[in-house]
Amino acid sequence: MSTLDSLIVDVNDGFWTYLLIPLVICAGLYFTIRSKAVQLRLFPEMLRVLKDKAEPGPDGGKTVSSFGAFTISAAARVGTGNIAGVATAITLGGAGAVFWMWVMAIIGGASAFVESALAQLYKVRYGDRSGTYRGGPAYYMQRALGKRWLGVLFAITITVTFGFVFNAVQSNTIAAVASGSLSGGEAEWFAPAVGLLLAVLLGLAVFGGVRRITSVTTVLVPVMAVLYLLLGAAVVLLNAADLPRVFGDIIGGAFGFRELAAGGIGAAIQQGIRRGMFSNEAGLGSAPNAGAAAEVSHPVKQGLVQSLGVFFDTLLICSMTAFIILTTNPELGGRQGADLTQSALTGSLGSWAGHVLTLVVFMLAFSSMIGNYYYGESNIGFMIDKDGKGGAPGRKWVLPTYRVLVLAVVFLGALGSVSVVWNLADVFMGFMALVNLVAILPLSVIAFRLLDDYVAQRRAGLDPVFTRDRMPDLTGVECWEPRTATGPAAGAVPAASAGSAGERG
Repeated sequence: MSTLDSLIVDVNDGFWTYLLIPLVICAGLYFTIRSKAVQLRLFPEMLRVLKDKAEPGPDGGKTVSSFGAFTISAAARVGTGNIAGVATAITLGGAGAVFWMWVMAIIGGASAFVESALAQLYKVRYGDRSGTYRGGPAYYMQRALGKRWLGVLFAITITVTFGFVFNAVQSNTIAAVASGSLSGGEAEWFAPAVGLLLAVLLGLAVFGGVRRITSVTTVLVPVMAVLYLLLGAAVVLLNAADLPRVFGDIIGGAFGFRELAAGGIGAAIQQGIRRGMFSNEAGLGSAPNAGAAAEVSHPVKQGLVQSLGVFFDTLLICSMTAFIILTTNPELGGRQGADLTQSALTGSLGSWAGHVLTLVVFMLAFSSMIGNYYYGESNIGFMIDKDGKGGAPGRKWVLPTYRVLVLAVVFLGALGSVSVVWNLADVFMGFMALVNLVAILPLSVIAFRLLDDYVAQRRAGLDPVFTRDRMPDLTGVECWEPRTATGPAAGAVPAASAGSAGERG
């Protein structure tokens, strides 16, 4: 088993180092330049759009708002990697890894904008529930590129990676942390009990559909984030005098001559970029599945919201973990992963903080399981019939079967080590990113046209509205029907007048 694990790690390292990391960086830089740094230039607009309320669906039911879609994607993004992964990056790459993690988030914000705007544009109404949408890379691969086979390949990859493998890892992490924190955690019955509890809780969320999922994540994600940020803020305040040293270590580790001479700068760059990519998922093709579910007036709105999600994940949550560790454990002390973060918290705040971290890890991992499940459901909806709407006759059993299998994997994942499966998941996730980037590079010109249209309407003082007659040359766009002259689009800037995406006036 160890030989297989080592082989997977070697293949994974080569794949990411020599192919995927350069591709993601080049793509992110290209999107940043072509959009004139949309992820920075329109940051205030991201905050405005996040507050938009979704209109009731045609069936009178509640639809998914911009904030709801944001929390679904954040639920999958913000996981145990924000605690254990950042700690590991610092252990292996030094404090300088944090700087390159920040760089990756800023560049990746443009990639997140492109893929999520495309997902909104090419979304479809799901089944007979007119207020529910599905979309994502598989959908724009079929509808915009005309390559259904590529969409199916992506759908299979993301369903296996997120729906099964990553959910097993999350449940295993919850069981391990709870075992280390609670008395009696070493008992034989403890891990099965945790696995059963997680399966029951997840079942209550996922059998209600996307509307039930958003009702859970809109509560769980903010609570999770605020609780962890409060813990981190307390540690930072208690060690405020060390902040200049921390920033010096981060910058020095990223560019320092000592690190360069020792070869440490290479480890800092690799660990920072790779940890940033795994954490915020920008360009990987996962978050667009959540972004497509939102009811918004213009596709660019979800592009902006998902860019904000990258910043929320990396610049806020991951940075807090880095500050917790670096202000209290500058020598690292030989610890790794969540153990390093937990020791930093308890060293500053006392043993009670370790138990609170257990609760935080539970919320992080459980919210990730909800988001991971939804990504699989959305892509199964694409695979079970040709148009991706989930209405193929005779296949109504597929989604219930998927849900049961996910719950079984969650239960089993709590019972043992998943080292080989986790490393194999890295390969799957890397392959998923490769397929997605191959698709969005040529399609990005459409996202930039959407951005031009959006900025032109904002300059005119309007709340932007998009209808497909504004870009009649595009094929494969199902939603976004033209509005009546008295509808929301009346008075919108004509499509022909949309200029380049410059600064808002």
